[in-house]
Amino acid sequence: MENTPSPQVPYTALASPTEAVVEEKRSTFTALLFPVNNREQAMAELERIKSRYPDASHHCWSYLLGPADQPRSQAFNDDGEPSGTAGKPILHVLTQRGASDCLAIVVRTFGGVKLGAGGLVRAYGASVSQALDRAQWRQVTPTQNILIDVDFAHEERVRHCLEQRQIAVISADYAQSVTLSVDVPLDQRLELQAEVQHLTSGNFYWHPAL
Repeated sequence: MENTPSPQVPYTALASPTEAVVEEKRSTFTALLFPVNNREQAMAELERIKSRYPDASHHCWSYLLGPADQPRSQAFNDDGEPSGTAGKPILHVLTQRGASDCLAIVVRTFGGVKLGAGGLVRAYGASVSQALDRAQWRQVTPTQNILIDVDFAHEERVRHCLEQRQIAVISADYAQSVTLSVDVPLDQRLELQAEVQHLTSGNFYWHPAL
């Protein structure tokens, strides 16, 4: 499912891969978590895990891209398990635990005893929950790439302003004026724009990079 709103405030995301194993009636459920930023990364990890566990009964998965409470994209797949017993429970745990920018793959090796729908839901959910208990997290600050065009006389002041806010200049283009390319945290855009306006007495251009 795709959602168009972009995150506006910092959020917590998975920092590094982790895993956990749950055994239920001789079936093993290996939950593997990976930090991902897009569907292509998620699908590449899924193919790698399928190659790593070629004899597994199922490779069920779900991912959340962006903040868990308002993801820009999410998806899940039961990979042959009864509908609603694997992918959706995995997604539910990721959402409830706030696991942003996260792919969860649960590899099931069948042990010969059927678990029933309720047993499957509990086993898939429990394995992901245990993996999340071991996870490391990082803070993500959403940004927007902005081009700031100023006179040469104002460049030093603007650069100092950016340094004070710990905003790095990605590139600088020198022509008749100076165009600074910067990634501005979304929650600082209005304040920074107002400050640059003050420093340059309004003699500047500010526009998002295309």
